[in-house]
Amino acid sequence: HYGVREHAMGAAMVGMARHGDICAVGGTFFVFADYMRPAIRLAALCSAPCVFVFSHDSVAVGADGPTHQPVEHLASLRAMPGLEVIRPADANETAAAWAIATQSTGPVAMILSRQDITVVTDGSAVHTGAGIVIDVPDPAVILIGTGAEVSVCVDAATALNDKGVATRVVSMPSWERFSDCDPSEQATILTPGVPTVSVEAGVSFGWERWSDRHIGIDRFGASAPGGEVLERLGISVEAVTTAVEDVLGHA
Repeated sequence: HYGVREHAMGAAMVGMARHGDICAVGGTFFVFADYMRPAIRLAALCSAPCVFVFSHDSVAVGADGPTHQPVEHLASLRAMPGLEVIRPADANETAAAWAIATQSTGPVAMILSRQDITVVTDGSAVHTGAGIVIDVPDPAVILIGTGAEVSVCVDAATALNDKGVATRVVSMPSWERFSDCDPSEQATILTPGVPTVSVEAGVSFGWERWSDRHIGIDRFGASAPGGEVLERLGISVEAVTTAVEDVLGHA
């Protein structure tokens, strides 16, 4: 009933949420968060408990091309005070994110993918903001992924472990929640002194807080099938393993 009007949709959601007794939820492609931004900002400013569901969250959108492929949007929403941004890795994390969103006293942005995703987590990482998906004794490197890229990290870890490189995989669906964790709890997930490599199909801006090397997309996308765009722009198992070998070679 909103029509193709993201700003109006967001504004109506804020009004309904502030009125009370309603769960205000709206959904659109992630790239169109740009049209909706003033309403999202208003929700954050006045703590309106809205759930902004954004699908088609990366260059995996594919042939619609760069105009419809969000790259800078995650960083821009993470920069907004009062907005919780959750990018689930799979169905289990999405269910956990939804449970959190419906109980939140402020706005939540759920960032979801278009493509099929392998279930690789138990969903628990959402509650603390980050959690271990694959662990090994005395890891030589830690891969940190969000959203669909967690499964890329899992596949890369398999390849690295087969080569004798002990690799831990961490899913980090929420920077805000992980930032609020006690430093001692953070250290159990991101062990101090162990090199970290982040993998996210968006700009690498901000990842210097959590990782030593950032695999991201610091340019606009391309018009091609989603899997091909991801591969060409460096979101692949090969790119991850190469980056890890380079990081360890300079450690």
